[in-house]
Amino acid sequence: MFKSLSLKVILFGFIFTFFSSFGQSFFIGLFNNSIRSELSISHGQFGSIYASATLLSSLVLIWIGKKIDDMSAFKFSLFVIVLFSFASYFFSTIKIVPLLFVGIFLLRLSGQGLMSHTSSTTVSKYFEKTRGRALSISWFGLSTAEFILPVFIVFLLTVTSWQNIWISISLVLVIFLPIVSFVLIKNVTLETRENSLVTKNIPKKIKQWKRVEVLKDYRFYIISLNMLAMPSIATGVFVYQSFILSSKNWGPFVIAQSFMVYSVMSVITLTVAGFLIDKFSSRRLLIFMNIPLFLSAVILAKFNSEFSSFVFFAFVGITNGLANVLGSSTWAEIYGVKFIGSIKALSTSLMVFATASGTAIFGILIDYSLSINQIAVYSAFYIASCFLMLFFVRNKLEPTYL
Repeated sequence: MFKSLSLKVILFGFIFTFFSSFGQSFFIGLFNNSIRSELSISHGQFGSIYASATLLSSLVLIWIGKKIDDMSAFKFSLFVIVLFSFASYFFSTIKIVPLLFVGIFLLRLSGQGLMSHTSSTTVSKYFEKTRGRALSISWFGLSTAEFILPVFIVFLLTVTSWQNIWISISLVLVIFLPIVSFVLIKNVTLETRENSLVTKNIPKKIKQWKRVEVLKDYRFYIISLNMLAMPSIATGVFVYQSFILSSKNWGPFVIAQSFMVYSVMSVITLTVAGFLIDKFSSRRLLIFMNIPLFLSAVILAKFNSEFSSFVFFAFVGITNGLANVLGSSTWAEIYGVKFIGSIKALSTSLMVFATASGTAIFGILIDYSLSINQIAVYSAFYIASCFLMLFFVRNKLEPTYL
């Protein structure tokens, strides 16, 4: 199915999405209590700092992310690695609140933003005939991290300081990832892409949209609103997992263990979604993406048993698996791949913005004494509203053929 260079690109995507986890909300949220204790700040203060730093990173990402269209994936990846390694080391040195803002900004920009952007853009550009399966396999990296890291980090925090953990992360990034990039994608360009390797059939050409044209297309905004539901709501849950534990009277390891279910369901969904996308297209699957997320919000609102945590994370995992693949392949299908770097930079920036908004809104609502059950009801309403908008335009998501 995949030839040698194709396998290298997929492996690169897998590894980069795995390591992007160090800048993801589920990972940073594991250090919530340690950081708040160190700096003596409240849930709301942490959420405001996290949200504002994330928001700034989303704005910077729009400018930096488009550079991947102008340089080789290898050179761009080296820049991202160095920045991410520095961000991780800097995060370990935080002693005062203003530096927390800077540290979170750097982690969110380089980790969640640029690492995942580099991975998904490289894979989206390279693959055409099997883009869905390639993206699904590369996104296994994040699912693997979500399965392994929560319980592992909770354990490490009982035997060492959170600062030492981040110093170790910095060293691993700067030593391991440059070698990975050199071996796997040193010679990858748009001219070596999959279609030129696996087939001589010329596909029907579609218009290659520039970012300024995409911004004038109403479909972009409706699709984006649906894609932003998952990162905004899930981030709120991940960052404030300690609040949810205390609110629901769950044991300290319940959410960490639930992440394993979340990861397994993400992997299963990724596997199935990749084949379905290659057969039916992302455009047709998009309407189903947030149905499991809606069900998860209902479960969080209505049930308080520890078992409900596992069911909740299972449904979130299904939407996560769909969203990870659809979030990259949908844009390529509708708008082409020539300028996909700049388009993906915009969509990734919006995704990062959504995580900032989710964190801020959750923090404010928590400080105003709303329960997690009430917050889940508002989340379900947002998901349903976005779904209805997408439902009415679902037949208009076709590319423009030349």
